[in-house]
Amino acid sequence: MLALAALVALAATACGSSSAPPSSRSSSAALLGTPQQQSCAAVGDVLSDGPDPGADPVGYAQAQIRPLRQLKIADAPLRRAVQAVASAYQAFSSGNGDSVSTKHVSAAEKAVNALCPGVAN
Repeated sequence: MLALAALVALAATACGSSSAPPSSRSSSAALLGTPQQQSCAAVGDVLSDGPDPGADPVGYAQAQIRPLRQLKIADAPLRRAVQAVASAYQAFSSGNGDSVSTKHVSAAEKAVNALCPGVAN
């Protein structure tokens, strides 16, 4: 994610340069990728925030629920997968990290990763 942010920042700087002819400038949408890629980046941004999942798995899950539910995702399969992750995190935090909800979280994250490789790791 940091590499993507650096690439976007570098590209934005280059596009803002007055030496580049208008025909060679890319739109910001082209720089950020397809709507699916933008949605995947947004999901990754949400999942990268919050407590360390290894040190505080319940706190991490609690921190993700609302931001995941607030994402505006046009792609229906990805939207359903993200909502499933939010619901699994809700069950995980309510169950204080029990093994059943841990399995649901794992399955939901796997579904998101199938659509956005590596986002929910």
